[in-house]
Amino acid sequence: MLFDTIQELDRISSGFFSELSRAAFSTTPVNLYREDDRYVLEADLPGFDPKSIDVSVDGGLLTIRAERTAESEDRGARWLLRERGAASVVRQVALGQDIDLDAIAADYRDGVLKVTLPVRADALPRRVAVVEGAAPARQQAIGEAGSPAGEAAPKAEPAHSAVS
Repeated sequence: MLFDTIQELDRISSGFFSELSRAAFSTTPVNLYREDDRYVLEADLPGFDPKSIDVSVDGGLLTIRAERTAESEDRGARWLLRERGAASVVRQVALGQDIDLDAIAADYRDGVLKVTLPVRADALPRRVAVVEGAAPARQQAIGEAGSPAGEAAPKAEPAHSAVS
């Protein structure tokens, strides 16, 4: 088998640059689903201190940021393997117009951030009552003279006039 220089350089550089970009910022996997009158977003953030997690909403964009610093303690040990270093995570999700921005809540438990996004009350589906035999609302507002309530009916000229 011949040594392919271009392929080997590509493999080395892609490995180097993927490690470099992963160390700078990475995204976190999320689940987003709807439960009745709210959306729920769950983001995996294992090993992050809850104080380092920032959840913000700006212009209809939900942003989750979290930072994990590298352990600076020497512990008097000689490290054999150290893969859990510092990490920064940023994840953004566009929100719809039906979200109640003032009622958003976040909870962090067992390495999972759970963000609850309530739907505004006026954006929830409503049930319309069906009443048998009732006239539509527009027709109920029409008075006996055939004009809307509170307005005088225009006087119509009769087809045959007594005036000649």
